[in-house]
Amino acid sequence: MNTSIKRRAGLFLALFVAGLTGAPAWAAEEIMVEIVTIGTRTAGRTVDESPVPVDLLSSEALTKTGQTEVGRMLQSLAPSFNFSSSTISDGTDSLRPATLRGLGPDQTLVLVNGKRRHGSALVHVNTSVGRGTAGTDLNAIPASSIKRIEILRDGAAAQYGSDAIAGVINIVLKDNSEGGQISTSYGQYSKGDGETFVASLNQGLEIGDGGSLNLDVEYRNRGRTNRAGLTGTCQYVGSCSDIGGGVMQTTDAREIIFNRQNFRIGDAESDQFSAVANFSIPIVDDVELYLFSTYSDTDSTSGGFYRRANQPELNPVFEFDGTTPVNDGDAFYADGFLPLINTDIEDMSFNGGLRGEWNEWTWDASVGYSMNNFGFLISNSVNASLVSAVGTSPTSADAGELSLGLLTVDLGVSRPVSWGNVAFGAAYREDSYEIKPGELVSYEDFDTINGVNLGPSNANSGIQVFPGFSPLNQVDEDRDAWSLYVDVEYDQIERLLLGAAARFEDYSDFGSTVNGKLSASYDLTDTFMLRGAVSTGFRAPSLQQQFFNNTSTQFVAGVPQQRGTFRNDSQVAQDIGIPKLEEETSLNLAAGFVWRPMQAMTVSVDVYDIDIDDRIVISGAIQAGLDPDLDAALAAANANAAQFFLNAVDTSTTGFDIVVDYDMDLGDGILGLSLAANFTETDIDSVKAPDSLSSVPGIQDVIFTSQDRSIITEWQPEDRINFTANYGMDAWGVVLALNRYGEYTVEDGARQTFDAEILVDAQVAYNFGEHLRLKIGGNNVFDTTPDKNMVGQTRGGTIVDGNGDIVVDSPGVFQYSRRSAPFGFNGAYWYAGADYSF
Repeated sequence: MNTSIKRRAGLFLALFVAGLTGAPAWAAEEIMVEIVTIGTRTAGRTVDESPVPVDLLSSEALTKTGQTEVGRMLQSLAPSFNFSSSTISDGTDSLRPATLRGLGPDQTLVLVNGKRRHGSALVHVNTSVGRGTAGTDLNAIPASSIKRIEILRDGAAAQYGSDAIAGVINIVLKDNSEGGQISTSYGQYSKGDGETFVASLNQGLEIGDGGSLNLDVEYRNRGRTNRAGLTGTCQYVGSCSDIGGGVMQTTDAREIIFNRQNFRIGDAESDQFSAVANFSIPIVDDVELYLFSTYSDTDSTSGGFYRRANQPELNPVFEFDGTTPVNDGDAFYADGFLPLINTDIEDMSFNGGLRGEWNEWTWDASVGYSMNNFGFLISNSVNASLVSAVGTSPTSADAGELSLGLLTVDLGVSRPVSWGNVAFGAAYREDSYEIKPGELVSYEDFDTINGVNLGPSNANSGIQVFPGFSPLNQVDEDRDAWSLYVDVEYDQIERLLLGAAARFEDYSDFGSTVNGKLSASYDLTDTFMLRGAVSTGFRAPSLQQQFFNNTSTQFVAGVPQQRGTFRNDSQVAQDIGIPKLEEETSLNLAAGFVWRPMQAMTVSVDVYDIDIDDRIVISGAIQAGLDPDLDAALAAANANAAQFFLNAVDTSTTGFDIVVDYDMDLGDGILGLSLAANFTETDIDSVKAPDSLSSVPGIQDVIFTSQDRSIITEWQPEDRINFTANYGMDAWGVVLALNRYGEYTVEDGARQTFDAEILVDAQVAYNFGEHLRLKIGGNNVFDTTPDKNMVGQTRGGTIVDGNGDIVVDSPGVFQYSRRSAPFGFNGAYWYAGADYSF
């Protein structure tokens, strides 16, 4: 374990034990429920008996956070879970990366009702947490449909298959057969933006004899937030003069009245409708038919970089004969423009099967199909090369669509035996991935043909901010895999529980893998249990990582460059010698204890070490000029630079979790107190260049830059601590939560370490009889924000008028880091809501 982790563990445990000697510890009864359904295939196993750590979060605990998104709810309750924000990051503005124990979004397996959940078609290629990965859209499932969420904080690929390196999140849907609830809430940030309205209906119905159907619909509308600083640069051609000292002077009225908060830096505007159905009914003795389905459609709008009137390559002036400007010499957008990225995310899943019992065997056979479509429509924009060529351009364009599909078929059986429990099964899955091209105007270069510029200026091709996918980028690929597993537990030695699991998987694209897991727990006393596990794991390369590709024109120091993300089976990759992707492999070690010093109190501490080899990352830009073979390959692809997905990095992640909970009578009510903490560090052990490029000097720093290393090791908090107090008395309920986000460092040109911060949430609720509950509250009530940003700034400067009076004096538009903000930077959020149960 890393030295700093050890030091903090010792200090934290010393303070913790000292506190226990004089006062009760903390817990919240509603956060923890009894029965575990992940991490073990033995029916009836409780949280305290589990040989691996599991968090169980009830629907009541989720709603009491005051958050409106499932991702933010999990972040408020589970310190090992992070849901980092970034802005001006294309599709990532609409789909935030969700991580467990500081690893990648794609290294956590997500289940719904115990069945594998599909991922998102979007791969995060911009500079954000999770760069190079494709995770799962947790917000596609409405919170109002969730009965509980189970988080297995341990490697479990041997039990559940690919992706479960960091752990498993299982979302269990509501299944009540009667009653229901109507819920609504409204809130906004203290700055007056980000208005959010949520309304949901949940209804349970009895079907036939012993069957149930639970239906849920939810609508969520979120207004955009904007924490952009002021633009300190001149906007118009010839409007300013340099008077020295970094100061520009203007007498142009347009500069003086220009709205200098012209960026959108914050949460995207979002409109979501979602629905869930969960059905089951007995059909014959001991056999049940079950079906569940989810649907979500989310429209979001976010901004890019503002294009100024004095940037002809982006916002051109048309000269009909190459020399005579039209439209009084104004640019296409006379005052500049902010291009907008509109995403339409359609997400759906369907699972159905039969389950039952036969001769003491419990069995479950199911089939599932799911899909995620991620479409891009660019508006308030322009294809500058088309203006350069013919003088006009559409201002919006369909830029194409990403689509991901998943088909699963599985059969699992289990049975308690005289010595414990045995389970085994088989599964088949088929993944599919498509890139669908956009409209011609979204991607084409109209003023350059065969390298010859035809217009008065060599303007940027494609629709501004997000050039569309062209037919050359089109993808329609799939793969299949099948697996066999066995999972046993042995409990015939007094106080000792032993577990073992093994799984064989074979993939059509990279071959087969075998993984195993051993776990054990030992009741040292009636109140103190030791536990531990060792396992190997793997993650199959996603189809997004194998086949995502695009090429766009980027301007570097005013010179256009064609920069491509190339498939590993592309001609340029073959010419350079880029190998095909293989699976990531891991070794997970874990040890801990569970202590129950009194009936209402539980303490658990778990330490872990996760070593991952051949981690898949997206490389930095490999520029021409490094190697003759590389230069020839790039020239043949009509590109100046290239990036690829590579098995390039080995990492080690160490840390520990502490969870303490306690309930106590206080006055006429019950007080539940909980303390949960996670401390994690990740180190890079090695960076491996492709053999064909290994002789290029400094290639390791090219394919995986210092910023890329920083993203993995530093961009998420090293520690997270949550303290929650829930007090209920008669009709009143009060919640107070303190959330600490530890230090983190962002490298964006320069480096900046952001201080730890504590956010305070509060909620007060009152029950009017048995049916109506009203609540008011605030998240981050003291309006805490991250440190002001000092790195990666742009558009800063000082402008004065003809009298020397300051028009603007700005360090830049990014008041807060746009790259990583673990708790965002919107400030305090206040809300009110009502729940009506029937």
